Amino acid sequence: MTARSELRGDELIAKRHLPAGPERVWVAFTSPAGIAAFWGGSHAVVPPESVTVDLRPGGEFALDTRAPDGATRRLRFVYVSVAAPYELVFDEPFTGLRTTVKIRPVGGGTDLTVHQRRLPPELRTAQAADGLASILDALAVHLRDHTATPGRTP
Repeated sequence: MTARSELRGDELIAKRHLPAGPERVWVAFTSPAGIAAFWGGSHAVVPPESVTVDLRPGGEFALDTRAPDGATRRLRFVYVSVAAPYELVFDEPFTGLRTTVKIRPVGGGTDLTVHQRRLPPELRTAQAADGLASILDALAVHLRDHTATPGRTP
C-alpha cells in the first residue's frame, strides 16, 4: 500500500497504513533520528545532525532538507499540541501552515493521517501532494526496515 493524498483548496490530507504500532510511529515523528530517516521522502535528504526537537507545546523542531541539486533549506515548526502517542499539532511560523498528525492503532499496525491547513499558494500543487505522500511512504519503509529492539530508537 502507498500513501494517498488529496488537495482541497488550502488543505492537504495524506493517509497511510503503517507496519508498526502507534508508539513506534510516535518515536519516528518526535525523535531526531526518526525524523531524519523519513522526512525528506523521495525528494530530499535530511542530515541527522540538522534535526532538533523540543517536544512540548511552544517547543520547536527544526531540520535541514537537502535537494538532489545540493540546495539546502531550513524548516522550522512550533508544537501547538503534543498528545503522545496519538496526535501532534505544529505550525510553521513564517507561513502559518498548521499540520495535524493523527496516529490510530488498527490491527497490527497504525493508520496515519497528516492534515495540513492554511497551505500557502506555492504549496497548493500536485507536486506538494505527491511530496507529502512520498514522506509517508518513506516512513513506512523506515518502520518496516528498522524493527523495534529494546533500547533502540526505531
